[in-house]
Amino acid sequence: MAKKVNFVPQGDRVLVEVAEAEEKTAGGIIIPDSAKEKPQKGIVVAVGAGKKKDEPMTVKVGDKVLYGKYSGTEITIEGKEYQIMRQDDLLGYFD
Repeated sequence: MAKKVNFVPQGDRVLVEVAEAEEKTAGGIIIPDSAKEKPQKGIVVAVGAGKKKDEPMTVKVGDKVLYGKYSGTEITIEGKEYQIMRQDDLLGYFD
């Protein structure tokens, strides 16, 4: 589970803890670090208040989300890597 972060995104932004990159392929081949792709999924660890009162945030802390390949901005908080992005950049979430 994602660790609580002392950070509050502004507006309609969310802070996502990026999932670990795959170490092996489905066939069992080990992927070297230089060939690993940046994961496009993670867990929401902080959520802003939303843009307007009539447009509330639909995601909440703890949701597992999927986002676009070039979405958001990479940031480091307390030595850990995160992505911060607008809620609109999220493609969906897992139940």
